[in-house]
Amino acid sequence: MPKHLWLVRPRPDGGWDYVSFLPAKEPVGATTVEMREGSHLPPQLPLLKHRKRLGAEEAESCSRRLQLEAGFLSSEPLF
Repeated sequence: MPKHLWLVRPRPDGGWDYVSFLPAKEPVGATTVEMREGSHLPPQLPLLKHRKRLGAEEAESCSRRLQLEAGFLSSEPLF
């Protein structure tokens, strides 16, 4: 998994749903990823809906599934 991956999907109200995958700060050799799900409607602050830790392989699978089945696209960070 890349260092930090953002997936976004536009919403009908002009905002964005987002999922970000960030390597978790763990002891050396640990391979967990923090997955953050939320939404953003500028100029409001982003809304964090869910946060959880996944293993690296599970995070990779989840990001592929979101792109293939849920319409998310890889993106630069929204904020």
